[in-house]
Amino acid sequence: MRRLTARIETWPVAGSFTIARGSKTEVDVVVVEIGDGVHVGRGEATAIYYHGESAASVAAQAIDMADAIAEGADRNDLQGLMPRGAARNAVDCALWDLEAKRAARPVWTMAMIDRPVPLQTAFTISVADPATMEAKAREAASAYPLLKLKLAGEGDRERVAAVRRGAPAARLIVDANESWTGRDIVAEAAGLLPFGVELIEQPVHAGRDELLDGIRSPIPLCADESCQDRTDLAHCFGRYDAINIKLDKAGGLTEALALAGAARVRGLDLMVGCMLSTSLGIAPAMLVAQTARWIDIDGPLLLARDREHGVVFEQGMALPALPALWG
Repeated sequence: MRRLTARIETWPVAGSFTIARGSKTEVDVVVVEIGDGVHVGRGEATAIYYHGESAASVAAQAIDMADAIAEGADRNDLQGLMPRGAARNAVDCALWDLEAKRAARPVWTMAMIDRPVPLQTAFTISVADPATMEAKAREAASAYPLLKLKLAGEGDRERVAAVRRGAPAARLIVDANESWTGRDIVAEAAGLLPFGVELIEQPVHAGRDELLDGIRSPIPLCADESCQDRTDLAHCFGRYDAINIKLDKAGGLTEALALAGAARVRGLDLMVGCMLSTSLGIAPAMLVAQTARWIDIDGPLLLARDREHGVVFEQGMALPALPALWG
């Protein structure tokens, strides 16, 4: 009989992590373990704050699945037993991990994808005044060729210009975090063209995506909060050029892989991102990221420390680790 447990772990952030909605100095993650008496599978999730989730609610939702897991519920069953979100992500990934350990096979072979290769990931620059962002970009640029900038609406052009001064050779993507709602999207995007910005994430509030109808942005737009799982693709198509897949949003590796496939069929580019998390949360995302155009899996880099034997980052490249997931 399989036994499910869940616990909350608190990990300190390196300094602070700031977006348009606020700052964090630590992050609570939920770790789910499913054991069969011989092997133990692990999964990690971070609560989706804009869904009203908390670490406590995620842990409780995962524990509510203990009886179903003991009775044999598998990854496919989860899709009907749990809603999308962080709790299902932790349980789903723990089941993938347990299944891989029992079969003595890496997860990537079970997911029927090619052997994972190192990936270039973005490094995130928190929103701040232009001078601070310029200094942070100058510091990061020597190791990270791709920078992701958090924006806040007013003063964004000055922020991006400052980052470009600090990192003249870096590739840039920006995350508006819904802060351009009510602004002229085309004009805002055009203002960033001189700085070589490749992608703009979530310019408007999720649920207000109709504001993008008829918009022809000179820089591709990417849905983040507006695209959680496959059910959201219909209202993203024609408004966004890409989607950002996060396992905590989608509700696990199972749905994330299916979402990636469905998005590609619709001609949407892929970005794979993450919440603040340790390498245990990042490793399964690296499987989905193998076919993505933009990759933002720097969660462990933003922490003061990471798990042992975690993902290794070298010159902006994320190297496969965590043998239980990779083999």
